[in-house]
Amino acid sequence: MASNNDSESVDLGKPQFASHSWVEPIIVLSIMFSSLYFNRRKDFSIFGKNNNRDLGSSHPLYINKDEEANDSTDILSEGESSAQLLSSPGVDNKYPPKRRNCLWFTVKTPNSSRFARHFHSRILQKFPFLVEMFYWVMNYLFYSCTKAVSQSMSPAGRDVVQLAQDHAIGVLNLEHNSFLSIFFPVEEADFQSFFINGHPNWMTFFNRIYSLVHIPGTVAYLSWWYYAAPDFERFAIARRTMTLGNFMAFIIFCFWPLMPPRLLPESFGFHDTVRQEHAESVWVGGKMVNQLAAMPSLHFTYAFCIGNTFFYHSGVFHRLLGKRSARITIRDIFLVILGFVYPMLVLSVIVATANHYWLDAVVATFSVVFSFFCNRIWMILLPLEDLLLWALRLEKPIPTTGSRRRGVQADDENDRDGIDYRPL
Repeated sequence: MASNNDSESVDLGKPQFASHSWVEPIIVLSIMFSSLYFNRRKDFSIFGKNNNRDLGSSHPLYINKDEEANDSTDILSEGESSAQLLSSPGVDNKYPPKRRNCLWFTVKTPNSSRFARHFHSRILQKFPFLVEMFYWVMNYLFYSCTKAVSQSMSPAGRDVVQLAQDHAIGVLNLEHNSFLSIFFPVEEADFQSFFINGHPNWMTFFNRIYSLVHIPGTVAYLSWWYYAAPDFERFAIARRTMTLGNFMAFIIFCFWPLMPPRLLPESFGFHDTVRQEHAESVWVGGKMVNQLAAMPSLHFTYAFCIGNTFFYHSGVFHRLLGKRSARITIRDIFLVILGFVYPMLVLSVIVATANHYWLDAVVATFSVVFSFFCNRIWMILLPLEDLLLWALRLEKPIPTTGSRRRGVQADDENDRDGIDYRPL
């Protein structure tokens, strides 16, 4: 680890609070539980019978007013087996197999809607955001494996740390000693020195939000977008884009380790400002975290996705294409400003704290663009999801994303009496 050379004469700003190690998990859990509450299905009861208009009359949980609900079947009947469920003609007619398109093939998978009245299915139906939490826990676990994979993929006879350092020196030479230097007019060390030597208060601010804008900030964004997105498909596009960006980054981490500037030898002039006095974030430190995973920057991958979502939700793209004529609101202006400021803030933080190179953010930008256009590649995993749901005797919940908007439109339609309504 690079030591803070001349640290006694250089003001690196104040480090992260020691409380970060326990405050950050509390913040993340608070955001998650708040999201579970605000994104819950309000007119659905886990224990009683339900007549939820959002479910639709074809859904197994939809019950007409004159029907009597028999909710005691929360588990498979005694002696009922998977084979019986699949082979019973009556069941097959009521719950036909799902058809999933995988590349050039159509795959039939079990229909798990027969398990919709099971107790654990009802819990998910009440709190559908639990599914998103599960997905991101799986993402984090997969990331935790990249450190071990990177070690195993290192060429025989070469230490992965030395390999990562050689890659880092190569990145600096590419940025500042090649024809590409015109795109990187400010060196990372000079950018950090600007804040260390003249703006220590900004350096303190950067040190203390470095970890907060990563996991807590991203979890807050996912919770908000799940709640605010016009419909679930638009939320799913953002989520799949971020997931594919994650996957691409994980592959690079494994096969091309890169040492961040803060770990380079002192002669390169970088200072590790975040981890002074052994300050550490629970999310960006520890044995499970890959310290040689600088490119692409996941900080900027997430920030770029978030910024573009703010731009999209403001309606600026629709207005540029002439698809929206409604007047601009204060909220729209705020989202446009936030869409620009947030990625630029994160970029400044990751470079000023010597955790990333400019090129890390450039690669992250291209990975997000690629992931956006190819995000539907994850749809090939739907058959596996169907099999997992079948194995767990679980029905996937219907998302509540967009339900507030649908409710407002339905109320307006009941009251407008012939008024031409155009959704904003």
